[in-house]
Amino acid sequence: MGAAFIAFEGGEGAGKSTQEALLAEWLTAEGCSVLRTREPGGTPAGEAIRAVLLGNEYSGLDPRAEALLFAAARGEHVERVIRPALDSGTVVVCDRYIDSSVAYQGIGRDLGAEYVRDLSLWATRELVPDLTVVLDIDPQVGLSRVERPDRLESEPIDYHRRVRQAFLDIARDDAQRYLVLDATDSKDTIAATIRARVTELLKARL
Repeated sequence: MGAAFIAFEGGEGAGKSTQEALLAEWLTAEGCSVLRTREPGGTPAGEAIRAVLLGNEYSGLDPRAEALLFAAARGEHVERVIRPALDSGTVVVCDRYIDSSVAYQGIGRDLGAEYVRDLSLWATRELVPDLTVVLDIDPQVGLSRVERPDRLESEPIDYHRRVRQAFLDIARDDAQRYLVLDATDSKDTIAATIRARVTELLKARL
């Protein structure tokens, strides 16, 4: 099986980390080279930016500065980690990517979806995932699973509702590249559906 770029998106408490781990374990068992990574982060610079973006001590960070920092971390991440891994034939499984910026900053912060998307496309030289899995969950349910809310998780519930709808709208507009799943289903049911879709993707890339 060849390289592929798979991103996981969704609101807080949707179970992205659980499903990423299950997918990575399965892909490894199938003989794939797999890299799990996350955004913001994935590089030393990206992790430093993550500390600013998610740290509660930075409450009140200007929304445009926030969007720029996410894009900066993403550009570094793609050039130093994601693109080299793809070039070597690795399947990259990433916790969040461009759609998170569009949802959280473009829609949630009302900065404009196109502006925010174009910023990240420029920063990444237009690298987009082959498949994006959106784990959909009611924000009240998802946030109830979060033990220690970070700066973004601490935003008002209406903000998280806008973010949820943004993910659904993004996926609806490009259905062939997205898989939207109910995050309240059993983890095994979700994992099986993801495996089936990833199998199709990898076979098509042979």
